[in-house]
Amino acid sequence: MKIIIASDSYKGSCSTLEVAIAIEKGIRKIDQKSEIIKIPVADGGEGTVEALVLGTGGRYEEVEVLCPLGRKIKAKYGILKGNTAVIEMAEASGLTRVNADELNPRITTTYGTGQIIKAAMDKGCKKILIGIGGSATNDGGSGMAQALGASLIDRDGKEIGYGGSELSRLYDIDIKNIDQRIYQTEIIVMSDVANPLCGPSGASYIYGPQKGATKVMVKELDENLKHYSNVIKQKLGIDVEKIQGAGAAGGLGAGLIAFCNASLHSGIEKVLDVTDIDQHLIDADIVITGEGKIDNQSVYGKVPVGVAQRAAKYNVPVVAIVGSIGEGASAVYDYGVDAIIAIVPKPMSLNMAMENGAKLIEQTAENVIRLLNLRKPFRNQRKV
Repeated sequence: MKIIIASDSYKGSCSTLEVAIAIEKGIRKIDQKSEIIKIPVADGGEGTVEALVLGTGGRYEEVEVLCPLGRKIKAKYGILKGNTAVIEMAEASGLTRVNADELNPRITTTYGTGQIIKAAMDKGCKKILIGIGGSATNDGGSGMAQALGASLIDRDGKEIGYGGSELSRLYDIDIKNIDQRIYQTEIIVMSDVANPLCGPSGASYIYGPQKGATKVMVKELDENLKHYSNVIKQKLGIDVEKIQGAGAAGGLGAGLIAFCNASLHSGIEKVLDVTDIDQHLIDADIVITGEGKIDNQSVYGKVPVGVAQRAAKYNVPVVAIVGSIGEGASAVYDYGVDAIIAIVPKPMSLNMAMENGAKLIEQTAENVIRLLNLRKPFRNQRKV
């Protein structure tokens, strides 16, 4: 039997590689002969760099950049074969880079993300994959553009500052000093977010509160992004306001389109392409996937459904081993997932489940293989 393991990480508990190792351990308790292929995967958010570096034999690089509040930090990105870089914007500009009591999307910036892009080009990369989940920002990618050399100018001819509140001062955009290498570089944005830049379903209203925005701030930030998009349209001739996905990462999607000629893609689809999962699925017998929590949102670009849809092309059954099962999880059955199994065998706290994630995953994988083995003929070997 050939078994493919392609699971997302369990956020705060196990990385995608740790999940795969735990599943393999559980399988090997019962089955020593089957071929097991571990493929680290992610959906464009946390863990994307690790998944692609491990999945393709790439390497890590580190660069000093500014965090969302302007402090100097070390940020990691990956370089893959073929002069391709993979970046997580959250590594420089994410929520994890800001203390909870410091969250303020009026002042947080994507400048550090622009610095990583520049560092990747310095390494000779001609293609850059950018995962844009988990941002602490709402600046429309303006900081990123400034890091690459674009000038965002107010009515007095002065450079505006960083953060979503500064966009209200924007009057003109000058790109004559932008790093020209950006136009010879293919920028691919990986995201599972389809939100537009502005409006009730836009970046500010949907994601602003989790970044520290009050109701008053949300309205202000949305109006500022609207103004920003109008200036971009007037000065650069690009209408980013209604593009699906432009609102991802506080509007970084819009900024990457406007200043970097970026294209937007499903994160999980692009990761599966880069790791070339199809070559392994052709003759696979079963796929084991998973994520920390599966629910009605999992059909929107999350790993289990992305993997299941790819496996369905080859008629390969899919089992999802998950941390917990949320409301509406049964929706994934219509997208190629054949069974969902939660790892928690008895009542326990979330902290306990997360602390023991690897062991629980291993035990669940063992049970999955035991169930699969039920189809084998009994050989009267059971003890009575």
